[in-house]
Amino acid sequence: MTTLAGAIRPLTSYRTKVVLIMVLVASFTLPTYAQEVLWKELNDKATLLYQQGRYSEAVSVAEEALKVAEETFGPGHNVATSLNILATLYQTQGKYVEAEPLYKQAISIFEKTLGRDHPNVAHLLNNLASIYQDQGKYAEAEPLYKRSLEVIKKALGKDHPDVAAVLENIAELYKKIGKEEEAEKLTERVKIIRSK
Repeated sequence: MTTLAGAIRPLTSYRTKVVLIMVLVASFTLPTYAQEVLWKELNDKATLLYQQGRYSEAVSVAEEALKVAEETFGPGHNVATSLNILATLYQTQGKYVEAEPLYKQAISIFEKTLGRDHPNVAHLLNNLASIYQDQGKYAEAEPLYKRSLEVIKKALGKDHPDVAAVLENIAELYKKIGKEEEAEKLTERVKIIRSK
């Protein structure tokens, strides 16, 4: 015959186990949550400094955000986002040698985690192409812009504002390499998209 004390002992033991499990789960998730909040705050601060034209300060903060992302999340979306922010800051300062590998690494991460046809991949391809264009490496820029355009069209539709942005970049590239007629056609297409 089971006594009341005998029935309570397993119940207490069960409750203790549940509480212990909850404490363990919280001990692992709360630091990660705190790190995620820190990562977001650092990215926001880097973006604000960038908007204020305080690029060297923005780079320092973006580097810290990247470090937090790498240590907390491992190679994934957060790291790729931080790489993109840091690369953009370097690009803005004309530090293309520093920006290029960061964009490439972010593209690689997004292709693995989101797939080759994701809009985030397309945006990074556009950013990498713009680095090449800024350096006069037009032959390297054009295929990246074209791939970016195809991915964005497929993912977001042919009349999406991001399509217009990439078309505008291609038109600018075409003007620089003497393809004036093609550039004009693209510029007209941009106007049509933006008028909608």
